Amino acid sequence: MEENLLSQQFNFAKLMKFSVPTMIMMVFLSLYQTVDGVFISNLVGELALTALNVVYPFSSVVIAIAVMLASGASAVIALNMGEGKPREAKENFSFIILVAILISSAITILGLIFIKPLIYFMGATPRIYQMCYEYLQIMILSTPLVTLQLLFQVFFVTAGKPKLGLILTVSSGVANIVLDAVFVGTMQMGIRGAALATAIGYAITAIYGLAYFVFNRKGSLYLVKPKFRLEVLWKSCINGSSEMVNNLAIAITTLLFNVVGLRFLKEEGVAAIAIVLYAQFVMTAVFMGYSNGVAPVFSYKYGADDQAQIQKLFKISILFVTGLSVIVFLLALVVARPIAMIFAAHNPYVLQLAVHGFYLFSISFLFTGLNIFASALFTAFSNGLVSGILSFLRTFVLLVAALLILPAWIGAEGIWLAVPLAEGIAVIFSIIALCLGPWRKKKA
Repeated sequence: MEENLLSQQFNFAKLMKFSVPTMIMMVFLSLYQTVDGVFISNLVGELALTALNVVYPFSSVVIAIAVMLASGASAVIALNMGEGKPREAKENFSFIILVAILISSAITILGLIFIKPLIYFMGATPRIYQMCYEYLQIMILSTPLVTLQLLFQVFFVTAGKPKLGLILTVSSGVANIVLDAVFVGTMQMGIRGAALATAIGYAITAIYGLAYFVFNRKGSLYLVKPKFRLEVLWKSCINGSSEMVNNLAIAITTLLFNVVGLRFLKEEGVAAIAIVLYAQFVMTAVFMGYSNGVAPVFSYKYGADDQAQIQKLFKISILFVTGLSVIVFLLALVVARPIAMIFAAHNPYVLQLAVHGFYLFSISFLFTGLNIFASALFTAFSNGLVSGILSFLRTFVLLVAALLILPAWIGAEGIWLAVPLAEGIAVIFSIIALCLGPWRKKKA
């Protein structure tokens, strides 16, 4: 049996070698929704982009459930491996995969049955109903593929195969981009073509991942006969609750952004806000990638009770995330206009709003990385409660409060400064939590 890379003694170089593939993988994953938005806005029109945004909450809920299971179970399984319980790790892994398939299949069936009221519930008007239906129908059918893709991307890292996860994600991303160009551009399939391209991209990782974990019996993690352990499912859900909160909050706060944007900046402002949020999604992916990449390492070392390694990895991570935050902030200032032009080169007013807004919004990147890392670290240590509290404060409580207070106080500028304010306050809570040393008292 292959030795899991998590068991090695990590220094900075080895940690970067292990985590960089996951960082690149998350950037490509973040391009899925963004690529659809670019092709639809440029080749189909504004109404189609509106329809895409209207049905986005469904995808956000599916992603929230999948990420919760993936990140939460990854901590449990890596802990099993670190404790020297390889058989239990495989049984728990297989059980979580089975649960994910059952849940995603149930969502597909219920989604197809209630698709019409669901579309209207999410805010569709008769004018865009058909486009919403065409996109959402394919997304509902691809729910099991989305779920498995997200799970396998995380479990490839847990299995000590981050490079394989990277290759699959890059392949899926490239396929999505190429097929968007073919279906939406050449074949003029409209919004249905964009949905189909995205679904095929998901299928690449989902199908290969399933085959890999079924037939590769030499690795440290593969599918066996699952053992039903309710406590494992419960602990996985609790551990991954912060990641679920993150994704659910995105849907709610995006809606609130649109409402406030319409009030202060009208329809052009909402378009500019959408561009900035797309850019944020891609740029914060590097923080998500690093945090997801190192989380199994922390979990494994926690299970092995290797305190020296944990503290060394913690110091490396804090320095790296801090430096990366400054780099991402400066990069955002440089690429603000080029990114906005990809979406709005044909509309100078929207372009101007987006560039100005992104300059102010970019301040948030100085704090986002540490907030994301702190939440992921507590998840890695199976402390879902603290992780969930940090995420809930950052992505919902503080952001909603900032969106309601700042624009009313200082006008439209408050829209762009809401996220920086929320992230800035959240980082104080993250620092306090990290200073308590979550690794110091290992649970029995």
